[in-house]
Amino acid sequence: MSRNRAIKLLPWIVTPSLIVLIVVAWQVIVTAFNVNPFIFPPPGEVWEAFVSLLTNERAWAATLTTVTEIITGFLIAMVVGVVVGVVLGKLQWLEVSLRPLIVISQVAPKVAFVPLFVIWFGFGLTSKVVLSALLAFFPIMLNVLLGVRSVEQGHREVMTSLNATRRQRFTQLEMRSLLPYLFAGMEVAIVLATIGAIVGEYLGGNNGLGNMVVAAMNSLDAAMTFALILWLSIIGLVLYLIVNELKRFFIPWHESVYGLRNTSA
Repeated sequence: MSRNRAIKLLPWIVTPSLIVLIVVAWQVIVTAFNVNPFIFPPPGEVWEAFVSLLTNERAWAATLTTVTEIITGFLIAMVVGVVVGVVLGKLQWLEVSLRPLIVISQVAPKVAFVPLFVIWFGFGLTSKVVLSALLAFFPIMLNVLLGVRSVEQGHREVMTSLNATRRQRFTQLEMRSLLPYLFAGMEVAIVLATIGAIVGEYLGGNNGLGNMVVAAMNSLDAAMTFALILWLSIIGLVLYLIVNELKRFFIPWHESVYGLRNTSA
């Protein structure tokens, strides 16, 4: 029991300790080497900039814009990724035929598409949503495809012997096998969707937090730049934790959730 309690408390001890260690090392480096604050500001200045950021109405409006882009792109990627993954998982000949095109679309540098998206969709939300969805699509699609093909043949034969309809086989067997893979893809996809939205704002945006980062850099405000990076990191972490909690809610029976719960109970 004491071991399980220690495992449960470990993240609450290690993570804050690492944060404190990083901040202390940061302050020591800045002080010892007399680093110019325009290049590498001390933690105190970054904290002051972060507090002023959280009291800035423009920053909250930019946050709403960025979060909207991330969630919209993520949802589009999830819908399209699930549909394409299921279809390709069931039709292997189609997956083999489209595999080179899919791989090419993913290995191509997405940053190069930003100017094209701006030309096609403008400087508004759409171009960032498209880039966010494009980045998030592949892990969802690939994991769904693997989930569809991971159903054991013996289970399929049992459903056939029970005269289950195609709909019953999909909802009661294939979906149960698919969901853990889907959530594994979603955990990666939400991170990539966040990166896509920020990069889109950074390179071709007129609003959002990415645009504020560019403005802070152009004004040589290193403290505000660090504060914005910290705020973006917190947003990304929160979105990831939301997806992780959804996994715990929808597939509590899976080993990735059930096993962890037993370990930390």
